[in-house]
Amino acid sequence: MKKAHLLLLLILFFSINISAQKTPQRVEPPFWWAGMYHSELQIMVYEINIGSMRVNINYPGIVIKEVVAVESPNYLFIYLDISNAEPGIFNIEFTEGRKVRYTYSYELRQRDENARYREGFDASDAIYLLMPDRFANGNTENDDTPGMLEKADKTNPDGRQGGDIQGIINHLDYIADLGFTAIWANPVFENNQPRYSYHGYAITDFYKVDPRFGTNEDYKRLVREAEKHELKIIKDMIFNHCGHMHWWMDDLPTSDWLNQWPDYTRTSYRMTTLVDPHGSKADYDIMSKGWFDTNMPDLNQTNRLLATYLIQNSVWWIEYAGIHGIRMDTQPFADRGFMSDWGRYIALEYPNFRIVGEAWMGIPGMVSYYQAGKNNEDGYDSNIPSLFDFPLYDAVREAFNEEPGWNEGLMRLYNMLAQDYLYPDPYNLVVFPDNHDISRIFTSVDQDVEKLKMILTFLFTTRGIPMMYYGTELLMTGLEHKGHGGIRMPFPGGWPGDEVNAFTAEGRNARQNEIIDHIKTLLDFRQMQPALHYGLMKHFVPQDNVYIYFRYDDASTIMVVINSNEDSKTLDTSRFKEATIGHTTARDVISGKAFEIDATWNVPGKTALVLEMK
Repeated sequence: MKKAHLLLLLILFFSINISAQKTPQRVEPPFWWAGMYHSELQIMVYEINIGSMRVNINYPGIVIKEVVAVESPNYLFIYLDISNAEPGIFNIEFTEGRKVRYTYSYELRQRDENARYREGFDASDAIYLLMPDRFANGNTENDDTPGMLEKADKTNPDGRQGGDIQGIINHLDYIADLGFTAIWANPVFENNQPRYSYHGYAITDFYKVDPRFGTNEDYKRLVREAEKHELKIIKDMIFNHCGHMHWWMDDLPTSDWLNQWPDYTRTSYRMTTLVDPHGSKADYDIMSKGWFDTNMPDLNQTNRLLATYLIQNSVWWIEYAGIHGIRMDTQPFADRGFMSDWGRYIALEYPNFRIVGEAWMGIPGMVSYYQAGKNNEDGYDSNIPSLFDFPLYDAVREAFNEEPGWNEGLMRLYNMLAQDYLYPDPYNLVVFPDNHDISRIFTSVDQDVEKLKMILTFLFTTRGIPMMYYGTELLMTGLEHKGHGGIRMPFPGGWPGDEVNAFTAEGRNARQNEIIDHIKTLLDFRQMQPALHYGLMKHFVPQDNVYIYFRYDDASTIMVVINSNEDSKTLDTSRFKEATIGHTTARDVISGKAFEIDATWNVPGKTALVLEMK
């Protein structure tokens, strides 16, 4: 009997301890750092019926501020004060009665001493936009990963092609050699959706890289390898929505986790309703709370728990991977009060970090509303320092395809830039001729190489932060209305077995190499000229469809001449004396040709000059 009793006690002892070693299904964020500027940490825990359990933590410097149980019995939100905690590992115990049901060993890591003041991207940079699934396939073994719903199908332009993080790493030297200093890659978060998941904008796990792209550690390695090539990594993030296959969709923490409607309600996309002083609440709500797509549930950032979750997710990726910037998708679609709080939080945690928001509006007054520092009438400040310059994008797409007029031709560029007074900081706007959502610029200019050269010259010399979409250097074509797959074609040479390798000069045709040489020349010059970063801009009203502007600082002056006509034009330089005073000669960076300042110039048709004043 004694042996049987002892055996029973041993079984009971081990069963209790085995039970205590169980960990919850999900703990997010999975770990954190000591020494952060913000001392409060929210931990979201998911496990069946964990909402009724007590939470115990015994670790020096950690104080449990609040434990929040929600409508779903399977969540707990734990708020900790970690202001006095040292790096180390502590146990979070979840008890029911006297029994410890679950234990999670939570790590507070040692923060990199340079993390807080990590430099973000700025106007000294030039950004290369790429789609990870379409750029290069560096690891064919992860094309079809177990558990992932959509498999690779290179025959389907709207399906997964197999590009990945390793593919980007393999070609960092190519991007750097072009002259770019930053990479914006479309989202690499897990998108375990049944179809059309390659673009990355339907997140199913905010803390995990999609395994078809690689691992979290692969992404971290990308950042480190990019830095070796003097390239910054800008991470694409989405707060407005997630994917309908996100793990929490089967068991939402609260009934207001999403913006719910009696029937499916799509956003109106009418962003004017967000800034309209006369607008109705009904129109505002449909725009801001309507779903972006049937497969993209609209997140309710006014929910305190979700708001904190999303903010911390950004901090986690900045701290974990060491990224240099964030591109925020569909910025105005998310709750604007939350977006302001997020921008402020990031700025306090990382004073030198940079965020660029996507506010896809063609009116400067509307875009400027969303730039940090704008003195809006309603007192709103987004705290987001950079935005994409969609109004200038619209002007570029028209300017080089029109005859001159009052607001046609190159006057479009002048008139748009003349409205820079509306922006708190126009020099921190990102300028671009196309992106992954838009018909390719080479198609928009009827595949005219000379027009593309003029556009790229303007892009790399005007005020702001220039961005170019991958494939532009290869004269890729594609129309948006014929399907997004057509404007997101795989980079030739990025896949084993490709017939040509456009990553090499030998694999490109003469016109492609001509454009690449043009890009390299301009970007190499731009890197050496601070006047093209934050130097002031002075421009002159275009005459006869010839546009002249200057970028200058105390050290140098750059003159840009763009003749968009088919024919050559005579240019009397005396008109520009207020900008050329003190200079006698100028050298065209592109052709190497020298010019006398006090002379009449003949500018060939469809030509841009970038003149270094001497």
